[in-house]
Parts: sequence; structure tokens; C-alpha cells
Amino acid sequence: MGLRRGKTKQLLENGIDCALLAVEIYNKPRAPFRVETFITHMIIAFTKVCHAHFNNTIGDKFYYKEKGKTRYKLIDGERKAWELKTCISKINFSPSVKANIEFFIKLRNKIEHRYIDKDEIGIKIFGECQSFLNNFEEFVINCFGSEYALNETLAFSLQFSRLRTENQKQASKKLLSNEVQELNEFINKYRFSLDDEVFNSQDYSVKLISIPKISNTNRSDLAIEFVNWNNLSEEDRENYNRLQAIIKDKTVVKEGINPGRIKPGEIVERVRVVLPDFSHYDHKCLFQIFSVRPSGAEKEIDSFNTNTDYCHYDEAHDDYLYQEEWADFIIKNIQSNRISKEFWKSNFNNGARLNIKDYV
Repeated sequence: MGLRRGKTKQLLENGIDCALLAVEIYNKPRAPFRVETFITHMIIAFTKVCHAHFNNTIGDKFYYKEKGKTRYKLIDGERKAWELKTCISKINFSPSVKANIEFFIKLRNKIEHRYIDKDEIGIKIFGECQSFLNNFEEFVINCFGSEYALNETLAFSLQFSRLRTENQKQASKKLLSNEVQELNEFINKYRFSLDDEVFNSQDYSVKLISIPKISNTNRSDLAIEFVNWNNLSEEDRENYNRLQAIIKDKTVVKEGINPGRIKPGEIVERVRVVLPDFSHYDHKCLFQIFSVRPSGAEKEIDSFNTNTDYCHYDEAHDDYLYQEEWADFIIKNIQSNRISKEFWKSNFNNGARLNIKDYV
């Protein structure tokens, strides 16, 4: 369908441009923040295309309203548009497509204050990234026609034949251990939460096997061919599965949940060894004035905005766990008389925020 110039077409074209930029950056091997930028831009792109779809079907009504009222919510004088999470709840996506989009919404919230190593995490979520892009294009085509397809404007990304050496990977993991560990935990938990039908779907995550073509093919053939699993015969599917069984090592996954992290009650008990009347309220004063974790309105905005040297957000239980270093930090500063009850209560009541590095 050809769209006339207007809000729908502008939103659609903006969304497509944003997706193309996401892919362009993702395919640049030396680009900084490559994976983070792809995820962020693709979420913006998908949101804009959803808004284009709503504008084309229900009109200019994709905005939040004040609770129990007919007027729209305003942010800096502008109506607050539906976010992607709300958009997909109002569109009949398949469970696999919806799971893929929700994965990136949650992952985006985690990476806003983190650095993702482009090899360690990027390789791990390549399948989800490719499906995210495929789902975006499929949605655009279904809503607005094949003339808006992206595939004619995209080239395949060249790949090196070898990944980094094991020593280089281990060095990177040591440098970024806290960040990578937490993101790995989230990715694994999310994948294990999906049923087999959703997880095995190409709409959730593309699974690829790279095999050189060594047969005598026509010299005008494309160097790369993609096989649609749904169009394969039963015999071909059996052959592909046999090949996968040959090259795939069998692994048993055992999750270690929150290793080395302690609950707030244990923090309080440890500090009571040096300050017997230390309470949970005292602990709240300390983690707030030193910005170790968010609370109140800050938690509503971003639950994951923690100082990961001392604290991590446990999404599964909607609470916070602390590192050993946090208890050590409090005890050390109490023993050296750098902080006291009067000190943290006064700063807490005044809404002060202190630089924790000044007390390390």
C-alpha cells in the first residue's frame, strides 16, 4: 500500500531509518557500544512503526490517559505516547515474536547503565538480534506492504573465520566479570522461562549452521542461501537434525543463582558486631546517601540503577542483594570513625548524596 505524506508515513519512515542505522552500527566490528546501540535503536524503530500502525488504524490515539480521566498525560507539555511494551500488548503478535520483543525491552533496561562486551554478550544473543530484525521487517510488510521491505537495502555482514582466543575471552571476562555475570544470568533465566515451542521458534531466535557450499553449483548462484525450515521436506529436516547432532556437543546446564551475594538482613547482622544498635533504617540511610541502590520514586524509574560494586537487583524476587564489599565498607568506616549514626541520619534527612569513592 502506498502511503501519502502524513503522520503515518513520517512515523513509518523514521522507524525504518532507525532500524537501518541500528544494523549499520551492528555490522561495524570496531564501532563502540555496538550491541547496546543496536538494541536501543531497534526498540525505538519498533515503537515508531507500531505508532505508525496505530495512527493508520485507530487514528492519533496511541497516548496514555490520566487515571480515571479523559485527558491525556503530559510530559513537558507533550502527550505521553505508548511505550513498546504497551504497544505489543495491543497487537496480535505470536507468542514467539512477543517473547523476542519483550526480551529486548528487559535487556535494554539492564544495559542503560552497563557496558556490554561486543563478543561475550553479542555472540550469545546473535540469534535473538537477527529474529528481532526479522520480526520488525515482517511487521512492516504485513502492515504497509512489501515496498517498505528492508532486505533490498541490506548487505550480508562479513564474518571472520575464528573468534578470539580462549585466553583473550578469559581476560575480558575477568575485566567485566560482574557486568557479564549479571547479564548472563538474566539471559539464561529468560530463556529457561520460555516453553520449548517458543524457544525453538525462529521468530524468537534464529538458529544458524554455517556450512561451506562445496558442490558443483551454477556459477551465477548466490554465495549464501537461507533455508526456510517450514518449507523443508521431512527427509531434509531429518538430515539437518542429523548434521546438528554430529557437530553439537551435549552440555548440561546447571544454574548458579546469585553466588556470593547476601541479603540486607545479613548486612545488618554483620554490622551489629561493631555497632550493636545498627538497624535496617540505618542501612537504608546508608545505601541511599551513597547511591548504592535506588528506592522510592527512583526505583520506579529504574530498578537496575545500582552500584554493581556493592549491590545487584534481583528481578525474579524484586529485591536487592549485596556484595561482601558493602558490609566491609560500612564496618571499615564505622571503625575508623569516618561515619556514625548522626552522620548518616543527618545526610539522609537532608537528602544528601555522597561520593562513595571518597570513603573507600
